[in-house]
Amino acid sequence: MVMTHFSRLRQLLLLQPKFLSSQPRPLRSPPPTFLRSVMGSSSSFSSSSSKLLFRQLFENESSTFTYLLADVSHPDKPALLIDPVDKTVDRDLKLIDELGLKLIYAMNTHVHADHVTGTGLLKTKLPGVKSVISKASGSKADLFLEPGDKVSIGDIYLEVRATPGHTAGCVTYVTGEGADQPQPRMAFTGDAVLIRGCGRTDFQEGSSDQLYESVHSQIFTLPKDTLIYPAHDYKGFEVITVGEEMQHNPRLTKDKETFKTIMSNLNLSYPKMIDVAVPANMVCGLQDVPSQAN
Repeated sequence: MVMTHFSRLRQLLLLQPKFLSSQPRPLRSPPPTFLRSVMGSSSSFSSSSSKLLFRQLFENESSTFTYLLADVSHPDKPALLIDPVDKTVDRDLKLIDELGLKLIYAMNTHVHADHVTGTGLLKTKLPGVKSVISKASGSKADLFLEPGDKVSIGDIYLEVRATPGHTAGCVTYVTGEGADQPQPRMAFTGDAVLIRGCGRTDFQEGSSDQLYESVHSQIFTLPKDTLIYPAHDYKGFEVITVGEEMQHNPRLTKDKETFKTIMSNLNLSYPKMIDVAVPANMVCGLQDVPSQAN
């Protein structure tokens, strides 16, 4: 059954050859597992007019994914980063330079508790980059987003969906509708939906009730072939579809009361980075951002 299930996912991806980039992915070396080899085939997409350049990057210590998107059909090749990490800023900037991109936005899905965001460092190293986060997060940034807002790079845009529950300010970024936008759609869910899991709800104004409602109303209502790209991975996954998570997520497929019971009995340890990461991330990743970077 497992082979059949992932064969179907592979067929879904291979039916979209025009979305696959021929350029190699700058990812960590994949572990020798069937899941990684299948899921890895989806990590570089472009739209039907070859607009979108997409890269999925990884930071090992916090198991964080950073996502690079750019409109390479635009003369400036404008780009954005989602959930950059301070420790991999130089890697990300090197890749952006090699690809000839112009970084416009450094965006976060929420105020992270397990790593320090790279947005502050990116602003100091590449003047003109704007930090972006939800208004509900209460964090400092150059641009604040609210539900329904759109973030554009060239002719590609991301729709902002409020998905609180892991934290009060969590958002999911979803690629746009329409034939001129990347297909299938892509949802960058932060910690709201992890592959076969979800973010914890026991700190940072977390709420299991709110997270359940957020996921079911804002993510599980997307087309079932929408690709979910989470903020973290701990099991060897890179990407999954909305339809698959609706069937197989061991927490979010339950009714709300069962979900709340599960979340209240996780008995997870206190995040080791939270006392450092949250204060830093509330001010864009740097305690004092130099004035010339603003």
